[in-house]
Amino acid sequence: MNSTPAPEFDPVMLAVLSNRMDAIVREMTNTLLRAARSAVIAMSRDFSCCLVTGDGRLLASGEAAPVHVFGTHLQAQSMSELHPDLKEGDAFLHNDPYLGNTHPADHTILVPVFYEGEHLFTAVAKAHQADIGNSIPTTYHAAARDIYEEGALIFPCVRVQQNYQNVDDIIRMCRRRIRVPDQWYGDYLAAIGAARIGERRLKALAAQVGVASLKAFVTAWFDYSERRIMQEIRRLPAGRLENTTCHDPIPGVIPDGIPLKVVLEIDPVNAMIDIDLRDNPDCLPCGLNESEACAINNTMTGVLNCLDPDIPHNAGTFRRIRVHLRENCVVGIPRFPHSCSVATTNVAQASIPNHSGMGVVEEVGPLVTRVKKGDRVVVPGTPQCGICYQCLHGRADWCQFLDTGRELGARHLLQAPHRISDGVGRRVARIERVAGILEHHLDAGAMWVGGEVAGLEVGKLGAAQTDAA
Repeated sequence: MNSTPAPEFDPVMLAVLSNRMDAIVREMTNTLLRAARSAVIAMSRDFSCCLVTGDGRLLASGEAAPVHVFGTHLQAQSMSELHPDLKEGDAFLHNDPYLGNTHPADHTILVPVFYEGEHLFTAVAKAHQADIGNSIPTTYHAAARDIYEEGALIFPCVRVQQNYQNVDDIIRMCRRRIRVPDQWYGDYLAAIGAARIGERRLKALAAQVGVASLKAFVTAWFDYSERRIMQEIRRLPAGRLENTTCHDPIPGVIPDGIPLKVVLEIDPVNAMIDIDLRDNPDCLPCGLNESEACAINNTMTGVLNCLDPDIPHNAGTFRRIRVHLRENCVVGIPRFPHSCSVATTNVAQASIPNHSGMGVVEEVGPLVTRVKKGDRVVVPGTPQCGICYQCLHGRADWCQFLDTGRELGARHLLQAPHRISDGVGRRVARIERVAGILEHHLDAGAMWVGGEVAGLEVGKLGAAQTDAA
């Protein structure tokens, strides 16, 4: 029997549906931003939303932070594996770093989206919490020797809603253990609301275009994304690169620091990139171990920031980037009960920064007074208004008017760098040339505000800053 190839998906419909998916994610994002109660979400915007396919592949992430979404496929897969009885009306609370989450402070809501009885998608809303029940009043416990000393409430993908109703046992547990129960509950409702918005919009889209068309779109979208990154990789020179760095020593925690090594291989002929993180220390008795999700994100972010920023970031793109990890590794797959409390920042930023840019001031314009040439500085990963109380008191990363800052763009992203004193460790300067694309915003800022901009030798520092600007 002669077989005929499947017809090519209409490119116009491909563009329409891909933008529709991003629009759904943005509506989820706005819901969570506007409804949240805590400052860490409503002001600092430390949260993200995304859509995952029913079989656990990242589909759409809108303006999400890579650290939040590049591992959500692991969480969605754990949901399906742990709950074979998934049904409409369910929602799950997941913050387990051993099952695909970033670190315990990021509470994730996963809502399986059913249409005509079939699990088509999973709507995901992840947000850093104001408190998670740690043994000390912080969501970052770098000195925790294990998860028991860390003390966080860990939810290994537990059902928190059934038939669209809260599971009260879980809610009571959180309200009893979390130091700011009303803030937590408000943020929980905001996250649930965001995920349910995604569920409703996806159901409506399925009713509008049909399940068959949606499935064909997913296949075509992933294939298109793969073709795009293959074209980019084939333009790169073949080679094998090794680089080493070291996390600063922390007295009483990591007195000798943490040596880190990354091996990168580029194969333009087969259009593949391999990143090997296996030659790194075993998990340490502290909270600095990376989770699998964070290790994946850091490498993915570094690679994607060196390629065309217009390439879609989804499971199709990820087919061409292989990340090699090992179990019980400080930058790999953590082994229980090692703590991953600080997985999203310290070691992650020593390899590929993703929260805030660090660098050394190279030159300043005539109107710059806060910093001078040679200062070590941190550039906040979110834009700022420059006029609120927080911005005027050196805490621009907590800007009270975040949306205003977003509209103003790169000008205020660069206007309030925070100086790091000379006594803060030798390794700060070694983060100057890590992969990313912040340098584009430095150029743009210099054009827009002239003498107000301080030029930083930060190299290319990450997608979080790109999203912010």
